[in-house]
Amino acid sequence: MLRLAGVAKSFAPGARLLDAVDLEVAGGEWVAIVGESGSGKSTLLNVVAGLDRPDAGDVLLDGRALDYGDDDALSLWRRREVGFVFQAFHLLPYLSVAENVALPLALLGVARAERQERASQALEPVGLAGFGDRRPSTLSGGEMQRAAIARALIHRPRLVLADEPTGNLDAANAGGVLDCLAAAVRHAGAAALMVTHSPVAAARADRVLRLADGKLSA
Repeated sequence: MLRLAGVAKSFAPGARLLDAVDLEVAGGEWVAIVGESGSGKSTLLNVVAGLDRPDAGDVLLDGRALDYGDDDALSLWRRREVGFVFQAFHLLPYLSVAENVALPLALLGVARAERQERASQALEPVGLAGFGDRRPSTLSGGEMQRAAIARALIHRPRLVLADEPTGNLDAANAGGVLDCLAAAVRHAGAAALMVTHSPVAAARADRVLRLADGKLSA
């Protein structure tokens, strides 16, 4: 489903963070990428998301290459096809949990009644049924991250990108969030790519790859 073919990226002469990277991620598969700070993990995620343009190579989803020259098309593609899970939860404090979860649908112009129904449905599999009317400030860290996972998947994306999704959580909450993320990705049949420093988090993925000196290796 997701394929990187010869992707390269440099930010200065002699500072190549990505060096002809090849990668394939199947639908329903969760791949973790680990590496030292500054190894290029976040750069790789940004290239896959269409936020950074590669110097060479292609990123393809379902066989179609991203067009990095059309910012409007990339923005629409991200709204429709990509779900993001960040280390920071990025829940808006003045919205309810359900309203936060439904935000991707609002950006796509989905009617309010359908947004409400789908948000309620999305909260059930992440263990937050009945939490829709609450404010984010009333949730624990683990609950906020599970709400963020529901938000990332509510629009049924083909690609899920996670950047240190358990970085702000203790071990007990992290395990539950990772289980939730794995189940949600597999249920949706999405291709999932996670970058992390945590070997514990990485071990929950289907595959673990290491990024070093611009290269991916098993």
